[in-house]
Amino acid sequence: MPVNLRNSRTAISDEGLRSVTDSRRPSGVISNVAASPDKHAADIVSRHLAGPSDGNGSETFNPLQLQGGDIARELYRWQDQNQDVLSDNQSGRLEAPRHRRSISFSGSLASHGSVPSTEMSADQIRAPQGFRRSFLVQKCLQENGDVPNFVARNFYEFLTLYGHFAGQDLSEDEDEDTDQEWNQTDDEETALLGESSTKRRAVLRAARREANKSSCFKAVLLLLKSFVGTGVLFLPRAFHNGGWAFSSVSLIMCGILSYYCFILLINTKNKQKVSGYGDLGRSAYGPSMEVAILGSIVLSQIGFVAAYAVFTASNLQAFFANVFHWEYSMSFWLLAQLALYVPLSLTRNIARLSGTALLADFFILLGMMYVYYYSGQLVAKNGVASDTMLVFNKDNWTLFIGTAIFTYEGIGLLIPIQESMKQPEKFNKCLLGVMVFVVVAFVACGLECYSAFGDKVETVILLNFPRDSAMTAAVQFLYAMAIMLSTPLQLFPTIRILETTIFSKNASGKYNPRVKWLKNYFRVIIVLGNMLIAWAGANNLDKFVSLVGSFACIPLIYIYPPMLHYKTFSKGGASKMSLLFDGAISVFGVVVMIYTTFQALF
Repeated sequence: MPVNLRNSRTAISDEGLRSVTDSRRPSGVISNVAASPDKHAADIVSRHLAGPSDGNGSETFNPLQLQGGDIARELYRWQDQNQDVLSDNQSGRLEAPRHRRSISFSGSLASHGSVPSTEMSADQIRAPQGFRRSFLVQKCLQENGDVPNFVARNFYEFLTLYGHFAGQDLSEDEDEDTDQEWNQTDDEETALLGESSTKRRAVLRAARREANKSSCFKAVLLLLKSFVGTGVLFLPRAFHNGGWAFSSVSLIMCGILSYYCFILLINTKNKQKVSGYGDLGRSAYGPSMEVAILGSIVLSQIGFVAAYAVFTASNLQAFFANVFHWEYSMSFWLLAQLALYVPLSLTRNIARLSGTALLADFFILLGMMYVYYYSGQLVAKNGVASDTMLVFNKDNWTLFIGTAIFTYEGIGLLIPIQESMKQPEKFNKCLLGVMVFVVVAFVACGLECYSAFGDKVETVILLNFPRDSAMTAAVQFLYAMAIMLSTPLQLFPTIRILETTIFSKNASGKYNPRVKWLKNYFRVIIVLGNMLIAWAGANNLDKFVSLVGSFACIPLIYIYPPMLHYKTFSKGGASKMSLLFDGAISVFGVVVMIYTTFQALF
């Protein structure tokens, strides 16, 4: 029987693909096939094509008479041109692996990097399913990294980490457009292999993640993005609360201790072979620890969003008052943000936030450069405000501790970044280099700005800059826009963790509008709750930031990791001194959390 064209697209083995070199044929499906293949490649291609011996009852075989024969015409021409190769290899056909993705022949070659040009001619695209083949080639090249697109690929990887925040799988199958795009192409393969839709999607995700593994340099960039953010702008006021000497030493010690706890968390994850932060707690102590860890993650993200909402409202208030002379209250600007966050919070596919989040990072970079530049210029011109700078502030030093912990906000992305590396064994060295850079940058920012403004430093350092300066107004506006654009990304882990906790795993809104709208209402309620928290803490932003750092962030960094490490390695694999140190850090974290939280509240 002649082989049907749809079934003739069975996957070709890697050996055959690697043996194919590029061709200069101008058009047709075969334009990407080699002009001089080896025996194995020629045999693999030919055995999927119909021939006179397939029972068509005719001595003269014409492939154009087959169903869809015009699409495969170039394949048969190529076969005729390489009969000398085929004649040497008529016996002993090898069985090609069938458990491969069923894509077009040209798409298979493109995905393996043997295509010299990714563009298809107009005739090729107008051919049956030509547009689909062109789309698959381009998509496969993008995902496998053959197209040089370093910045976009790298930032997209950063976005996907929020879909696995703290190692938890927060993806939502019911609304993932990416899965829907792949479903059409996978239907035939699914029917052949008998795989369920859920299993097939999991395999595809795993394959895509494996193909997009990050180098050490990319991991460093991702770590920098996760640690360096808007929290650094709260440090100058925090230095005043703690005193410049105490704050500098404490920030360095917090950096060292944080790095040690980060390593404990990664070592525990490697030992237990579990990816999620919450899953580590469940494996070590049971469901109660998982609930505690996920609760701290939710509280920390809610605190970040609320604090940044107040920060944004302050900047917008100052910007419009100085530039347009519009005097509006803090509540008005919180409501203005609410109008933006509500529709963005309904986004299911995190990839849709890529444009806004990338623009936000660019704005934050510009703002930080201006902060360093203006503060340094002011110190060089007027000198250090030593008469108003405190070495140690005995009244408010506890507020600095919470703010310092708040600044190290990247623990939720450590596990997914480590898992995204091609060489995860080098993660510790990458993290060490990043932490050294981050600590130096934080201490420099706090000292420089505090030296420039002394005790007059504001909670948000941008409010200290000259109001009549166009550059100051621009930076205030850009920073406000940066936070507003990145807030939906901060809300994403909170929403998904709470949704998976409240709603049943089988409750999908894909085919049930009632479930979907219940989830939509739930997301709106979360955003409203965040804005109410921001409104309540707007009058004492420095205390609010310290409270978030003390109550939500200290457990995630200084309590849970040493507890998990102690439980995991208590039966062997760690020294007694290391286990004793685990207990000491946990007790220290509990004491500091209780004391600094109490001081921030009262």
